[in-house]
Amino acid sequence: MNDKNEFDDSESAAMTTSDNELTPSAADKHHPLLKLVLELGPLLVFFFGNLRGDWLAQQFPALSALGGPLFVATGLFMAATVISLVVSKVMLGHLPLMPFVSGIVVLVFGALGIYLQNETFIKMKPTIVNALFGVVLLGGLAFGKSLLGYVFNAAFQLDSEGWRKLTLRWGLFFLVLAVLNEVVWRLSNWYYLPDVKAADNLWVNFKVWGTMPITILFTLSQMPLIMKHTIEQPAESGK
Repeated sequence: MNDKNEFDDSESAAMTTSDNELTPSAADKHHPLLKLVLELGPLLVFFFGNLRGDWLAQQFPALSALGGPLFVATGLFMAATVISLVVSKVMLGHLPLMPFVSGIVVLVFGALGIYLQNETFIKMKPTIVNALFGVVLLGGLAFGKSLLGYVFNAAFQLDSEGWRKLTLRWGLFFLVLAVLNEVVWRLSNWYYLPDVKAADNLWVNFKVWGTMPITILFTLSQMPLIMKHTIEQPAESGK
């Protein structure tokens, strides 16, 4: 009977995310600002590339082979994403999960968009990424894993209940972002076409200056939950 109870306890523990699994590495603790720059940098490059795409093509004629400003911006975004991932590997010793997955989608859909000269692949990329993150996070919860803890463990140290609640909220939030992206780019095309430039500008502005503030506000709204479930770290003894 005792053996059965021990087996059930061990099986239950295996199906849930433990606090030890979510302990951040030393590199993650020492480079939080670097991680932020590496994640936001490519997005700002994308915005600048779309804003000054024609000027960049004049200054660097090779870029004109990519197509219009949105395609130039996408090419620069792809390059900046690769650089960001390489720096992450060198400086942090590993590739952050969410930027890595997002980077793969950026490269695949960006390459398809440029090769086919079809902006649909580019504009659907955020939909695919956000939907993928949402499904993965919610799917992880179904198997007892709070996967968000593996991403944000360098920023927060929460108990298991806190990670479960935060993972649920972020999973739903990612799905909302996926739907919102679809609505914005399709409505902008419907409203502005055949003025492709105007439609592209509206979507890029939303992607950079709409999605980012929405995400920041959502993050701030989770602070009460984070504070409630934060694990106090013991003070390090002096040497």
